[in-house]
Amino acid sequence: MEITNAIAEIAPYFDGYVYPNESGSHPLWGVLIVLYPYITGLVAGAFIMASLVRVFRVKALQPVYRLSLLTALAFLLCATLPLLFHLGHPLRSYQIMITPHLTSPMAIFGFVYAWYLMAVLLLELWFDYREDFVAWGKSESGFPGFIYRTLTLGINDVSPRAIALDHQLSWIISIIGIPSAFLLHGYVGFIFGSIKANPWWGNAIMPIIFILSAMVSGIALCVFNYMVLSWIRRRPIDMRCLDVMGMYLFYALVIDATVEALDWVHRSYSAQEGFDVMEYMARERLFYTLSIGQLLFGTLIPLIILGMLQIIRKHLPDIVRKRLYATCAVFIMIGVLAMRWNVVMGGQFFSKSLRGVMSYKLEFAGAEGWLLGLVLLCLPCLILTVLIKLFLSERLPTQGHVPHRIDPI
Repeated sequence: MEITNAIAEIAPYFDGYVYPNESGSHPLWGVLIVLYPYITGLVAGAFIMASLVRVFRVKALQPVYRLSLLTALAFLLCATLPLLFHLGHPLRSYQIMITPHLTSPMAIFGFVYAWYLMAVLLLELWFDYREDFVAWGKSESGFPGFIYRTLTLGINDVSPRAIALDHQLSWIISIIGIPSAFLLHGYVGFIFGSIKANPWWGNAIMPIIFILSAMVSGIALCVFNYMVLSWIRRRPIDMRCLDVMGMYLFYALVIDATVEALDWVHRSYSAQEGFDVMEYMARERLFYTLSIGQLLFGTLIPLIILGMLQIIRKHLPDIVRKRLYATCAVFIMIGVLAMRWNVVMGGQFFSKSLRGVMSYKLEFAGAEGWLLGLVLLCLPCLILTVLIKLFLSERLPTQGHVPHRIDPI
């Protein structure tokens, strides 16, 4: 009996039938690969929020336009870090760009990332801020003034014609940026959905599910950031802006939940090979992250609260609405993170026999530990704090109102 217990403690735990060569294996992708699609999804969703103002002229969302763009930039700068930390030789990552392999989805990400960062997000921010850079460069001294003067790139023309051209070009870039944001995150779902041998991943609508969940999480992040920034600055929240953000968050969540529910209904009805293992994982192995985290806290509770707010929000005090919106935003971000965990890790729990599941233990430290994952999640927030200090600081002088001007928060 003692020998049996000792062997049970050493050997990995399996449920069902597994092949002999799986007895010493473990999931190769861990928490870092979970964070990679999560962070890129936040980028895409935050940019979509900004596009509602610039492209679709939703004037009620003007207070969060620049905050949304800066949020997308801060998280985009950290989007590649989970992949680089996961690589065995991260210093070789530059070879993706100098030796392109156009048939590899992973290699294509380098081009998609560079396009979105350089040709979309940075350009839109520069055209939107150029007038302010000129003014701040003249009014600020020291190192901040040097930064602002450098960012003008020597173009100091602030005539009405030049400003109108800036806004027109920014509008065009925003239109280009919407499909680019879908491409940035949809390709992540394409990577998983194209793996036909894995029933959990091989799904034609996986890119759509990733895009919709990215929109939901990005809008929720903008709601949370706006409320936190207003609280830190002791400034009143524009309830009209908050209500409109909550409305779009509700609509996006309804569409996302409908598509994911349709996916599960189709899987249940078709009951293809491996469905028994999927059902077991949803009921046992992934119960807390799938049923509790993703379904209950990430979908059902926010849907009920946001749906209720669409009906009776005018009859609720502002403080109650604020707390409900903040709760929904936090729950949704946690739910989408749980969804990323379920997709990345759930697909690896499948045994090659499709009749059992494998085990996984999340470590505290190390290359795949949750401590490093927490650091990578906090790093974009620190970068965003610096960007807000530089480009949304209350000490900066404001410019006169011009047509279609998006005023900072």
